[in-house]
Amino acid sequence: MKKITAGLLLMMVAFFVNAASAQSVEIGKKFLYYERYQSAKNVFNSLVTANPKDEEAIYYLGQADIGLEKVADAKKLYLQKLSEMPNSPLILAGVGHIELIEGKTADARQHFETAISLSKGKEIAVFNAIGYANGNPDSKNGNAAYAIDILKRATQVKKFNDPEVYANLGDAYRKLADGGNAISAYQSALAIDPNYARAIYRSGRVYQTQGRGQEELYLKYYNEAIAKDTKYAPVYNTLFNYYFETDVPKSSQFLDKWLTASDDDPKACMYRAQMKYAEGLFDKALSMAGACIQAEGANPYPKLYQLQAFSYKRLGDTTKSRASFDEYFKRQDSSKIEGGDYAAYATVLLGDTLNNAKVNELTKKAVMMDTLEANKISYIKTVATAYSEAKNNKAAANWYARILDVKRNFTNVDIFNAGYNFYAASELDSSNKYFTLYTQKYPEDIMGFYMLGNGNALIDSTGALGLAVPYYAKTIQIGESDTTKAGVKTRLINAYKFFVGYHYNNKKDKDSALFFIDKVLALDPTDQNMIQNREFISKNGAPAAQKPAAAATTKPAAATSTKPSAAATTKPAAAAPKKPATPVIKKPVSGATKKPASATNKN
Repeated sequence: MKKITAGLLLMMVAFFVNAASAQSVEIGKKFLYYERYQSAKNVFNSLVTANPKDEEAIYYLGQADIGLEKVADAKKLYLQKLSEMPNSPLILAGVGHIELIEGKTADARQHFETAISLSKGKEIAVFNAIGYANGNPDSKNGNAAYAIDILKRATQVKKFNDPEVYANLGDAYRKLADGGNAISAYQSALAIDPNYARAIYRSGRVYQTQGRGQEELYLKYYNEAIAKDTKYAPVYNTLFNYYFETDVPKSSQFLDKWLTASDDDPKACMYRAQMKYAEGLFDKALSMAGACIQAEGANPYPKLYQLQAFSYKRLGDTTKSRASFDEYFKRQDSSKIEGGDYAAYATVLLGDTLNNAKVNELTKKAVMMDTLEANKISYIKTVATAYSEAKNNKAAANWYARILDVKRNFTNVDIFNAGYNFYAASELDSSNKYFTLYTQKYPEDIMGFYMLGNGNALIDSTGALGLAVPYYAKTIQIGESDTTKAGVKTRLINAYKFFVGYHYNNKKDKDSALFFIDKVLALDPTDQNMIQNREFISKNGAPAAQKPAAAATTKPAAATSTKPSAAATTKPAAAAPKKPATPVIKKPVSGATKKPASATNKN
């Protein structure tokens, strides 16, 4: 009887120990849910110390380290425990997660499949761990399609009832840019737990990636998430960053809420310093970032160096800004470096022609790495605009041309910026290529035909081949259909002037030349050049026919070009063609002399 009683006592003790452990695991998981990674680490570290073979606690301890961006610590933990527990499915999944971060996708897949095999395809936690590692939209590594398949298998396990799995499934769909299925998965999570704030918040993230046009909708989701759970820190972090560039006071309010709801880890210190940067207090941001670095010892949070780089840049110290960026790239885990980091470094180097090759290299990396179209375009425009302002039109043109490869719905202004900068760089064949595209996409817009007229007038500098004729004729046709449109008058005048010279010098047609002079004077009666031309032609008639000079096929040596300032990114200014000689006896009548008005933007 005593043995039975002792046995029962041991069973009861074991039961309560396991129950206490399970409760502690749930507490730690809750901290992970709130993205309070340091608190989660403290819980799981205690559990692993108490029971070194608690595979669930080991797995989540590694996840807490990954959340703290201490991947090396997570890797050391998982590999050590795997050597002791080689058949643990969760630890195998953890090792696979580390391998994904390191870009070892084949090794990761092998460990994932082994974990599923050892768990006999019946452990929801194992499926969930593998699905999360692959489907996390905030990670550039992982196979989202594989994550979807794995997480769907988890939902088929008997007695499945876990909203986290559906939330991870929604994230995997979001990583694939499948917003519809992502929202559906988040709704499935909420069907299990209507108060699951993460699913509401992540729904908002789906719509935020679609741009500010969806602002009302995604802010609604964020506010709903807060209403469901005021302790859910990630939504405050998102709103802090969202208002950082546009509404500093509101951003500051959400920063305070985020810091209140989260752990005071190195990120929090960085964010406090970052807010000073947003307020324009760059010296204060520098000193606070420096204090954070000093307080954190040998391994400070790497983004503090990036903040220092930005602050030095705003204070005009490009040397220290470059040094800080170099330190950031040296210290930051390569898996954490984003396209925006390279683009930001490129902006520091802009302005010094010796850095152009490095600027191009960094910007290409940024465009290649980023997954958002709006970000890619922003990186390109920053560099293109800088080159354009520096009168490096060929470099500007090459970057503006990239926008047409990246932007799904490019506009007339996008085409114009590429074509105009090639024109200003005297790359006339390339300019004509883009303005031909302009006329195809916008056949009723005068600008494309007008710029083709300008370009061909330079290529066919004597007018002998009449290359510019059809384009200026189309310019006149479109312009005369509605002379009230902005810029039309200037373009019509320049096209008329081309035909004055063309008919008088090339066609020896006095009447047609006078006809176009009258058209110019009808729009601008004070044009002294045309008044003098009219008087000259009326008295002297057409010049004698002579053998025309051969027209250049590319860029004629005799051609000079009036190159106005570079095009803007909203309403670019058009260029003027070559300015011919002043019309006196036996010299050609002048063509366009004015810079035409800007193009109308079609968004």
